[in-house]
Amino acid sequence: MKIALDAMGGDSAPGVNIAGAFDSIRLYPKISEVILVGDENRLRDECGRLALDARHPKIRIVHAPEVIGMAEPGAKAVRRKKQSSISIAMDMVRDGHADAFVSAGNTGAAVAAATLKLRTLPGIDRAGIASPLPNEHGICNILDAGANPESKPAHLVAYAVMGTAFARHVLGVRDPKCGLMSNGGEQEKGTAFTKETYRLLQQTPGINFIGNVEGHDLFETEIDVVLCDGFVGNIVLKSVEATAKAVSKWLRSEIKVSPMRIAGALLAKGAFHALKEKSSYETYGGSPLLGVNGVVIIAHGSSSALAVRNAIRVAMETVDHRVNPRIEQAMATVNTDAPAA
Repeated sequence: MKIALDAMGGDSAPGVNIAGAFDSIRLYPKISEVILVGDENRLRDECGRLALDARHPKIRIVHAPEVIGMAEPGAKAVRRKKQSSISIAMDMVRDGHADAFVSAGNTGAAVAAATLKLRTLPGIDRAGIASPLPNEHGICNILDAGANPESKPAHLVAYAVMGTAFARHVLGVRDPKCGLMSNGGEQEKGTAFTKETYRLLQQTPGINFIGNVEGHDLFETEIDVVLCDGFVGNIVLKSVEATAKAVSKWLRSEIKVSPMRIAGALLAKGAFHALKEKSSYETYGGSPLLGVNGVVIIAHGSSSALAVRNAIRVAMETVDHRVNPRIEQAMATVNTDAPAA
């Protein structure tokens, strides 16, 4: 299995991307090659600085002279910078030279490149990002987390089908539960958009739709896929991340108030470490862009080497479990049995 990595993407590129790539080939035997796409001279220099062998048989460097910055408008940058690391890496997936694409770079550019170059799967109008959140029962995926901010009800029906396929075949959930994000659990709550989406989801075969869910359900309820448009999903995701960071900062500050608290914290060090690992985005690596005709994994812009390694792992698992063919099969059933959706 070959993974094309946007080596220039992210706040700490290319160092963390290179380190994550080398970790992945050491830990995951199924990966035959990680292709580092970026400025060749800079990548080789960085390999030297990290004391890593750029001539490793499972590492290949493909030169890309341009970089799409994190603040650049995605679609325009993809069209203007055809020799960027994102564009060239995505071309490798399109042309069959790589099995998956991974990037911690500009999300808008990665989504635009995937949509333009790979196109969407049959029956899928808009792709969506499935971002994992840990809760009391396992992992809950928010879908969409930012790819499509102006969704239509039919888009969320497709997200339900895709999220169900991903949860079932990659995460191993036997009967994934889907909920619709709203401002109340009752069916009559929400906007005209959510009410119409609710109606369509009730008619959709092959999904376990449990109705409306609220913000607290993300962490308290046994639910595997939470559906919303990309505007709401991105705000929810960033709010949760910011809250987790704030609570961690407040906790450290309060612990330092007295020697007694410091001693207690030392005794609870193992619990704190386990909680940090469970709640950290690094553990989950990256979010799949579901609905495009190829495997695309979007990692956090501030990814560490560990996060990049785990994003590569998610790409490997998504390819290995043949998620896209399963999505196609499920969408064919929806389009046949539920024309209203």
